[in-house]
Amino acid sequence: MAEDTGSSVPRRHLGRVLRQLRTEAGMTVDGAAEALQFSRQRLWRIEAGRSAVSRSDVRAMCQRYAARPELAAALVTLAGQTRAKGWWHAYGDPLPRWCEPYVSLAADARRLREHADGMIPVLLQTREYATAVCRRRPDLTEADREKLIEVRLRRQEVLRRRLPAAPQLEVMLAEAVLLRTVSDPAVMVEQLRHLVEASRLPQVSLRVVPLAVGVHRAAIAGPFMLLDFPPGNRAEPDPPVVYRELLTGALYLDREPEVAAYEEIWNGLDAVALDHDQSRHLIGKITAEAHQAER
Repeated sequence: MAEDTGSSVPRRHLGRVLRQLRTEAGMTVDGAAEALQFSRQRLWRIEAGRSAVSRSDVRAMCQRYAARPELAAALVTLAGQTRAKGWWHAYGDPLPRWCEPYVSLAADARRLREHADGMIPVLLQTREYATAVCRRRPDLTEADREKLIEVRLRRQEVLRRRLPAAPQLEVMLAEAVLLRTVSDPAVMVEQLRHLVEASRLPQVSLRVVPLAVGVHRAAIAGPFMLLDFPPGNRAEPDPPVVYRELLTGALYLDREPEVAAYEEIWNGLDAVALDHDQSRHLIGKITAEAHQAER
């Protein structure tokens, strides 16, 4: 079937935006389907990301919903990517548009599992740490850096929401990340203390992968996030997604063999990582050393 020929990620993001546009236009599913000469089932499947959709259909929907021209053009382009086997989303604009597909997926997820071996995960960064990271972007103007910082902090709101319940966040953090300073020691002390506080939240699990384990498969794979989704009103949930954020874009993978490979890597991390208490103890030890350097 058409909906099974490619990655579900662009379809799901496209469907979410089209549903928002329809709602903002004050149209019901039945009313929109009639106006577009679609069946109700067809419109539902498009909005649910269950069916591929043509550029001409998206163009017609955007016109009916009075979408902004630039947004309509972006959605028409996205429609052309809904049959891709794996989806590469190039950032282009350094600011907020590139992370919208991820934010959309994270909003629907019930479980986020992240392997971080380069930086503190965005969802757990303090403002000062995020600021120090963003200031390493010489290609951005000062105004763009401030916007990027706000985008990073806004992504953390998913962990504070009440309805629907916040997703479970599980982090496997390489010890090297704790030792890598991004600014002066005071920033790292605050960040490390924040990690300990966050690790005590009921929806957060934080474990450290010690340097002593040497090279392992996750170190070769690099940073990634696994997103799992609830079944919702359907018997079968949306397929899990592997999200990899890189310098010039983001890679989204949801084919079964790809997800299985990263699940195997995650299981390997589970076998070598410190437990929760050991992880907090190690972070506390490194915090004390950083605090000494601060003086």
